Amino acid sequence: MTSKGERPERFVGHRFPQIIPDPDDVEAGALAPWASLPLAARSGFTLRAVQASLAREHRLLVTNPFPEEPEELSVVADALPVPTTGRSAVLVALFEEGGETSIVLTRRALSLRHHGGEIALPGGRSESGETPVETALREAHEEIGLEPSAVTPLAWLSPIVSFASGSSIWPVVGLLSERPTFTIDSSEVDRAFTVRLADLVADDVFIEERWRHALLRPGSDADGYFPIHFYKVPGDIVWGATARVLSELLSLVTGVPWPEERGTR
Repeated sequence: MTSKGERPERFVGHRFPQIIPDPDDVEAGALAPWASLPLAARSGFTLRAVQASLAREHRLLVTNPFPEEPEELSVVADALPVPTTGRSAVLVALFEEGGETSIVLTRRALSLRHHGGEIALPGGRSESGETPVETALREAHEEIGLEPSAVTPLAWLSPIVSFASGSSIWPVVGLLSERPTFTIDSSEVDRAFTVRLADLVADDVFIEERWRHALLRPGSDADGYFPIHFYKVPGDIVWGATARVLSELLSLVTGVPWPEERGTR
């Protein structure tokens, strides 16, 4: 295990096609929020259990609508309200097979100017007058052919800010009645795939690093470091804004505190 202050050996033996930044100043971060849970508590995530977890945290759309203003981004957007130049939404599409819930992920086309080759949730920029739900459903249909009628919008996760693009991102949780089939827009998406939530909370999948830049980023700790989350998935790495959304979802589902509540900054 890497000690605090020691540069971590990154993603040992794990193969992936995208380029992960290697910042000048990086050190090992905390263990996964659910690391102390027994393995038996890290599986059996049915859709009913996921819905119950979201209901307990007052995230269901029917009873607790999305925050209305960007100022509400304060906690998850790295501790300070951040001015944004755009508004986006992503679809956290969930379905159940064999008593386990899976999530839909995509790999962005390598040819894209921004975030090319990165793992993402289906989604994109909002059009004028669109709600987050409308944006998420439209973008999922355009990118991977997911019919809006096949998705039951259920809940929301905390809006966050992508510092790379200066855009607010509004995650919408939607339920699917069965495993989806994908029709991919190759100009935007290289591939679409699914991962079980139980596999994301398995041992040695989550990695936290603490980064520091010369230009202080909002939410950095007293030493100038901020946490970055990674997930090793088959053939790739999830990181950045997508990993931050996954971390909140998985913390809610496993019943452990969201990382910002653990003092990892």
